[in-house]
Amino acid sequence: MDEVVSRLFSLLVLLTMATNASVFAQAPEAANCVNCHKEQVKQWQVSDHAKAMDHATNSSVFADFDNSTIKHFTQTAHFFKNGSKFFAKLTEGGVTTTFPITYVFGHYPLQQYLVETQTGQFQVFPFAWDTRDKKEGGQRWYPNYPSEDMAINDRLHWKQPLQNWNGMCADCHSSGLKRNFDTDTLSFNSQFDEINVSCKSCHGDVLSHTVNNNSDFEENDTELSHLSGPVDESRKKFTIKPHSLSQNEQKSLGKWLLKEGSSIASWHEKKDGEFVPASRNNSFMDTCFACHSLRSALTDGIEPQQPFLDQFSPSLLISPLYFADGQIREEVYVYGSFLQSRMYDAGVNCIDCHSPHSMKLKIEGNGLCLQCHSVDTFQGEIHSKHTQSEEANQCINCHMPSRTYMGVDARRDHSFSIPTPHISAKTDAPNACINCHDKDNAWVSKQLIQWYGRDSTLSSIEEDYVSLMHGNTFSNQAILRIAHSASLPVIKRATALTMLPSTNQPLNNKDLRHFIQSKEPLIRLAAAQAGRALPLHERMKTYVKLLDDEYRAIRIAAANNLIGSGLKSKSFSSALSELTLSNKINQWRGEGSLNQSLVEYKLGNVGQAEELLKQGIIVDPYFEASYINLAEFYRAQHKTQLEKQILLNGAENMPKSDLFNYALGMFYIRNQDKPTALTYFKKATALAPDKPQNWYVYALALDSIGETETGVSILKNAIITTPDSSLIKLGLSLSRKLGDEDSTRFFQSKIRQ
Repeated sequence: MDEVVSRLFSLLVLLTMATNASVFAQAPEAANCVNCHKEQVKQWQVSDHAKAMDHATNSSVFADFDNSTIKHFTQTAHFFKNGSKFFAKLTEGGVTTTFPITYVFGHYPLQQYLVETQTGQFQVFPFAWDTRDKKEGGQRWYPNYPSEDMAINDRLHWKQPLQNWNGMCADCHSSGLKRNFDTDTLSFNSQFDEINVSCKSCHGDVLSHTVNNNSDFEENDTELSHLSGPVDESRKKFTIKPHSLSQNEQKSLGKWLLKEGSSIASWHEKKDGEFVPASRNNSFMDTCFACHSLRSALTDGIEPQQPFLDQFSPSLLISPLYFADGQIREEVYVYGSFLQSRMYDAGVNCIDCHSPHSMKLKIEGNGLCLQCHSVDTFQGEIHSKHTQSEEANQCINCHMPSRTYMGVDARRDHSFSIPTPHISAKTDAPNACINCHDKDNAWVSKQLIQWYGRDSTLSSIEEDYVSLMHGNTFSNQAILRIAHSASLPVIKRATALTMLPSTNQPLNNKDLRHFIQSKEPLIRLAAAQAGRALPLHERMKTYVKLLDDEYRAIRIAAANNLIGSGLKSKSFSSALSELTLSNKINQWRGEGSLNQSLVEYKLGNVGQAEELLKQGIIVDPYFEASYINLAEFYRAQHKTQLEKQILLNGAENMPKSDLFNYALGMFYIRNQDKPTALTYFKKATALAPDKPQNWYVYALALDSIGETETGVSILKNAIITTPDSSLIKLGLSLSRKLGDEDSTRFFQSKIRQ
């Protein structure tokens, strides 16, 4: 079953922001803050945090509900009001249903709307409102997936788990949220303390702080009174995060100083009355990263006083989430891009650029960067080679290019990268120059050499990293060289480490020992994940120490790779319990049940593994992996008819999935029915022509029934659009088998290319 999961990995949707909510009551503690922190609260009120979520009212709803209608493929939505209530009438699949709008979600540049589809379960409605100004193209309804007719049997359909507010969105849009997903009833009883992102989301529960420091406190009837949610008495703790210090207090402790002769400031802290260079403690950013990252939840809800890696396991810089050079591709938020930046390495933190309460930029334009970068070196045409009036003269347009998500939301890349045209040419990664100029990468290279004397700032080890992430073949030792490189950002070294299992080459304890003992948590996490490439007897050496790591994410990853080892230590039992809990809280979607089914299967709990896979199909009926793994389970049990039936069920439920056709083809190959297998392999190539494996097995199957010539012809056509080395090698082998000299030369020429 491990092999199946490995093959499925690239197909899994890595949308991992899991959370929830359904019952709401009054909670006054956020309102308490205004008594002593009026200015901070005033700033917060204009922030995205304050407007993260609200009840649907005349003041909070920005969309046109004046009998407006929008049609999108087979869906038609009509929006209207009845008194002070808002409604959406949706027609799809020939059925019309009217939904009350319960909550608004966000405010700019778009606003989404939540409807309750089952008791306590809220889904994101499939149409959003573009809140931008009309001259920018805004003030309109638009579909969440504008280029697709999102049918009910698509996993991204609005009623499916990946569009569920409780699981996907809630913990980062409300304060003190608990998902409370019941795995017996498969329902939510979610709770939050405050409806939006309020003081406690960053500072923790400070009720005791207000009581201790304001004994004459009287409940304040202010603009904060709209905050609501049930108060969990057991979680009242006093925590003030480091960024709650005033700006003057922070400056007295440390500041950025531009030394004479230097073009970039460095961090200094006061010692014996003097400011001296120092490393900076930015651990408070764990609170920011809890939401501003793509991650898997390990616990239920967010505790701001707890380390990030005790609550989440972050996604690293893997494809297709990021381009090979580390630029953002999918909706990954900020964590992964910022951690690879020179800014982060120098000690820059979020609130050096963003006001801690309004979250607005502290300074607009280049002045923000010139807080630390010398005006003489970096301002104007001297550095940018563009005139003051040109957009390219703005630092962010070259070093923080944006990508648009959710239809209208342009987000800046926080890796602060430098355009590198030859990397763009090799990997199709974008670069800022071509974003503005209708030119090719050769032109960009020529311009950069003319201006700066070079067209790349990358070292050889950085080039190797990009090549690895682009999918080129590397040996274990070559990957380890990248991971050992102190010149690379820690997150890139960690990402490289996680690529070790893909080489299918043996590792030993000596290879990973240095990383297992690293002082960098992300390196240890990557080593824990890469540990599955160690033979079992090698895992019983240094690797087992990861079970006692400081951080839950690392302990869980290690435990997952030690199941079935026979280990019976207290450390393993504890980490295994943490792993089981993390899977359980995510069983509101297919991945949670799938992951726990693998745990149970390795533990020998066959019946539980089967039940978990069945549960996963009920909760998340269009998640391919649950069907494939259940079929593999039945194959291991020699239950051939059940194996076949579950694959047919999957193919019927998801007719556009190539995976079921591939799996059915393999089923018929194993059962000696090659002609039937061929029909499924052919359909798999038609559904997913960009997947080399589909073409590979189709050509092999043709060869097995004596149609080798047809197989060669198919491979010739396939490598035009899918130039995969395995297809080229197979084509060469089959051509030689036929004695076809022309085809042999054709494939040999492709190898040389």
